[in-house]
Amino acid sequence: MNTEGKVTYKYIVYIQFEESKKAYTFGSDVKYYTNDVVVVETVRGQELGKVCVPTVDFDASKVKGDIKPVLRKATQEDIKCKEENVEKAKEAMKICHECVANLKLDMHLISSEYTLDRTKVIFTYVSDDRVDFRQLLKDLAQHLHCRIELRQVGPRNKAKIVGGIGNCGMECCCSRFMSDFDTVSINMAKNQMLALNIQKLSGQCGKLMCCLRFENEEYTRMRKDLPKMNSIVSYQGKKYRISSMNVLQKQAKLENKEEVLFVDFKELWPDKDFNND
Repeated sequence: MNTEGKVTYKYIVYIQFEESKKAYTFGSDVKYYTNDVVVVETVRGQELGKVCVPTVDFDASKVKGDIKPVLRKATQEDIKCKEENVEKAKEAMKICHECVANLKLDMHLISSEYTLDRTKVIFTYVSDDRVDFRQLLKDLAQHLHCRIELRQVGPRNKAKIVGGIGNCGMECCCSRFMSDFDTVSINMAKNQMLALNIQKLSGQCGKLMCCLRFENEEYTRMRKDLPKMNSIVSYQGKKYRISSMNVLQKQAKLENKEEVLFVDFKELWPDKDFNND
């Protein structure tokens, strides 16, 4: 259907792809169901995806700009083609490695992937500097005989693609459920009163751990009515400096020239309610 030059559909279909947990919006005039494997048209070409939630009626307010169509429900031939593409992508990766080595390019290849119709192969790589890959594209085109796309990603995207185990002993959040990356700053570590050891605060990607952002809002809430670090407080008739606080255990570390004390928040500030934190 075409309304005022904009293509609309009867239904909105939410699709997930293997490499991402994010749900993408597609249009269809046919109703699909959760876990249906479908062929969709994307900016990269034709790809296989899986319907992640039941199809809903089309609502223009839920759509930003034009959306791509679901072409059809995947056939056994489509699924077989996808499996064959995985093997072809491995061969393409070897060829690309050889070409990169021959040209002595400063780039680290991460993955390769063919579109379903094999009209394009996409190579993902990491590099600290800008790479002049014009000759590389020519060499790859001679070997692979299809369109070539080279996609540069940052360290956090690399960790998402490669995967791994975080410091907590669980699979990295980026590869387990994250679809987008927000900024993580050292101020978030300061807000949680952590020792500013960058090595210990960094994840597999070498950047500050994403969990610092996840927990930042809660720490901000718990610290809202507490005094700042190094503030001077009175306790049992003596003056002390607050050298550290544990907002989870609701305990403050007090110091003066004579002694060091660990005191519960309730003892220091009996007029405040910490039970609901």
